Amino acid sequence: MADEVIQLLKKAYGDEIETVMNYMSNSIVLDGVRAEEIKESLDQDIQEELTHARQLGERLKQLDDAPPGSMAFEATQESLQPPEDTTDVLAVIDGVIEAEEDAIETYRALITAAEENDDPVTEDLAVTILADEEAHRTEFRGYRKEYRSD
Repeated sequence: MADEVIQLLKKAYGDEIETVMNYMSNSIVLDGVRAEEIKESLDQDIQEELTHARQLGERLKQLDDAPPGSMAFEATQESLQPPEDTTDVLAVIDGVIEAEEDAIETYRALITAAEENDDPVTEDLAVTILADEEAHRTEFRGYRKEYRSD
């Protein structure tokens, strides 16, 4: 199997794990009545992101590789860190959108690499997860419109 496919699977796996961590942190720390809907949405998305990570890890195993452990982990989601002002819901919304856009870019690259390497199973997995990530982005773009109209 091509190194590019393996590397992209590992990147996507790490990104999903980091997203779970940041979604959980933000769903705990946000304050205020307006934050409740966002916190609930993040809470629901945590399980979906964990499922994505598991699917990616299992695909790596099928390709005679393994998902990376914590010592190989590199955090990159600076914009999704919990805000100092725990009522700054818009900062979290913007962070989620940025993280989803990064994920969409990774899954599109994985689809291309899998196709080029005649790996329809990885390609199919990436297409399925890509649809979920695009749906999350659309949901949070809607929240952003709502917050900016106030």
